[in-house]
Amino acid sequence: MTTVAELLVSATRRLQRSPSPRLDAEVLMMRLLGVGRAWLYAHPEFVPPHEIAAAYDTLVDARERGMPVAYLTGEREFFGRAFRVTPDTLIPRPDTERLVDAALQMKLPERARVLDLGTGSGALAVTLALECPDWDVTATDASAAALAVARDNAARLNACVRFAQGDWFAAVAAGDCFDLIVSNPPYIAADDAHLATGDVRFEPRSALVSAEQGLADIAHIVGQARARLNAGGWLILEHGWQQGDTTRALAQALGYAPVKTLDDLAGNPRALLAGWQQPTDPEQAHHG
Repeated sequence: MTTVAELLVSATRRLQRSPSPRLDAEVLMMRLLGVGRAWLYAHPEFVPPHEIAAAYDTLVDARERGMPVAYLTGEREFFGRAFRVTPDTLIPRPDTERLVDAALQMKLPERARVLDLGTGSGALAVTLALECPDWDVTATDASAAALAVARDNAARLNACVRFAQGDWFAAVAAGDCFDLIVSNPPYIAADDAHLATGDVRFEPRSALVSAEQGLADIAHIVGQARARLNAGGWLILEHGWQQGDTTRALAQALGYAPVKTLDDLAGNPRALLAGWQQPTDPEQAHHG
């Protein structure tokens, strides 16, 4: 007869290689029991049924081998909402919320047309659709499996998003133009050592790795977006923390203006903000 408290202590000990062993142990237990953290602390003496204890041991074993907690629980929070994730999608990161913050500050038309390229779990598209219900949001992905997850998230969260399968702009009709294009494309070089560490070991390689030292998809999107942006439209594109100068220079060379780099939560260069046929200063493009 093993109590919740004893199971958590054992799991925490097993997960010492994790960045947050106790938190991981608690999150997995909360998922199985369908309870919150306060309940765990209030009922340390609770003895879970045998099948729950066995399932917990299986989850802890998987986490011990490195499987991301988000894949084990099947969800990850993004912009205050729980999104379903699977190994077919990237796990949404807090830094990507920076793209949402920037988009919500843009002076866009009331019924702006928005395109999310490579939507994955749908975190960006669904969030923008929920934050701005009058926007017309389209989300694309080359992966049918990822789109199935994104559609499910949109349905569960009651977001109105149009989905289309295809490689970048090939997924939308020729001539379709938008007021805002957002994307978190693959931008990691194939030989990057980080691919062998942490959660990214288990995430879809196609959503992580890009040719030309991680810049091929960024260059493609920046180049093609010009023909898909309305005059006065904006491109917001996530990139690696060492790719800020290169991405900004690429956009400037292609005629975008203004062009700005947005920092992530740690103060590192994380995203490109580029206007198309828009003479205003980037600071003036934000409310307030």
